[in-house]
Amino acid sequence: MTRRAMMAGNWKMHMNAADGCKLAAAVAESAKNAADRDVLIAPPYTILSKVAEVLEGSAVILASQNICWEEKGAYTGEISPAMLKEAGGSAAIIGHSERRHIFGESDELINTRIKGALHHGLMAILCVGETLEERETGKTMEVLEQQVRTGLAGVDLEAMEKVVIAYEPVWAIGTGKTAGSGQAQEAHKFIRQLIEKMFEKKIAEATRILYGGSVKPTNVDELMAQPDVDGALVGGAALDSESFDRIINFR
Repeated sequence: MTRRAMMAGNWKMHMNAADGCKLAAAVAESAKNAADRDVLIAPPYTILSKVAEVLEGSAVILASQNICWEEKGAYTGEISPAMLKEAGGSAAIIGHSERRHIFGESDELINTRIKGALHHGLMAILCVGETLEERETGKTMEVLEQQVRTGLAGVDLEAMEKVVIAYEPVWAIGTGKTAGSGQAQEAHKFIRQLIEKMFEKKIAEATRILYGGSVKPTNVDELMAQPDVDGALVGGAALDSESFDRIINFR
């Protein structure tokens, strides 16, 4: 099966409104030349609606960097699916390693967020990945299995159509280190086989698995040549319009 590639830019806690709108306009222009793949950006919450205005009429998908599971309520600091939709968003990154390791979000909380996003019709991007210590002690696949199984617990076959998985080796994020293309392929293949065990072969073949660990213009082509790498979740390089354009238009 040929899966549609997805190139996603996570802006993290960067960009004011003016710079964000300028970058979004450049991304929309880049996406015009990439009709055979999906392009997604996740700006900070505060500029989502302004970026949405810039993206109007383009094919770029607008996402949040996290999402609450409830429509409204006493959830200080959270953003609801309804609020995201009102701002123009249709997808959410969930379980990013920085949410797990800096803010202590558990697999169970991440699962609640995933199910909430899917219940409200959002695309849910589940992030999974191991630390350097876990890799060096041979626990990579054990960690991935725990995060994927718990993260997708209670998700039905139909809802899986709106799930994207991002493998982000924590030791390669923002460090300049990158998992070799072979290491990335090994992890992606394991995740796909796991999804087949959890759901069915058709779901596994259709689910997109992105690589997120210091993706750059210099390594994107080799990564995207791997059979189970369906796209990229890009951090630092997504903040530069020329770099992200090259990543979007990988060859």
